[in-house]
Amino acid sequence: MALVTAEQAQRYQREGYFILESVIPAAALQALQAECMRYVAAHDREMEAKGITTQGITHYKKRYFISNRSADSPIMTEFLFSDLMAEICRATLGDTAYLFNEQYVVKAADTDSKFAWHQDSGYVGHYHRSYLSCWCALDDMSVANGTVYILPYSRDGRASVDEILDHTIEARSNDKVGYHGDDPGEPAIVPAGSIVVFSSRTFHRSGANFTDAYRRCYLAQYSAEPIMNRDGSALWGRAEPILRDGERVAAPS
Repeated sequence: MALVTAEQAQRYQREGYFILESVIPAAALQALQAECMRYVAAHDREMEAKGITTQGITHYKKRYFISNRSADSPIMTEFLFSDLMAEICRATLGDTAYLFNEQYVVKAADTDSKFAWHQDSGYVGHYHRSYLSCWCALDDMSVANGTVYILPYSRDGRASVDEILDHTIEARSNDKVGYHGDDPGEPAIVPAGSIVVFSSRTFHRSGANFTDAYRRCYLAQYSAEPIMNRDGSALWGRAEPILRDGERVAAPS
């Protein structure tokens, strides 16, 4: 039986997302959790050494966005190029896919750790073909600990599902904000090991963490073609093949 059903693939095209519950193998989940905390500790030490509390959209002891460390982590690399992720790419992007970006997104036990409504494409800043975001829950997710909320295409008010709306910078947080409506979205209440699969055109946000534990996810993003910078002179992110002619490509060594 296919991991991603035909109905889920159609929902991705129609509404911009679907959810796969409890699909990350237990051993991989535990390994990703351990790697996450290793990088959080390293990030704390780095910010302490620099004497800073804000670095981009990362805020010390509040929330962390730790990007593109997989080259130093066989655990992360194995997961990113696994059969699981290849199947999700095949069902959403087609027979050609590239790893575009990966990052840990961690909310500490802090009531100021929300993240504003945005499209991932809004952070690229220029037009590009939509890409895939796989929001991998490393903890049981709830409204209380700040899970992700998804705004289906049919409720976001855009003229076209391919449209990238203008995003403004929220001064206090450095977040980009692209949706200003009053729809609260759909919260992903899922167990650890689940994956929320959505398009880079899909609006999403997350709430603050009101619990006394970390809320951790691992975001793996893939594109159907290399995404270039605005003038086309260089790659905007990464472009490491995971699918070629529908077949999974071995992870880089």
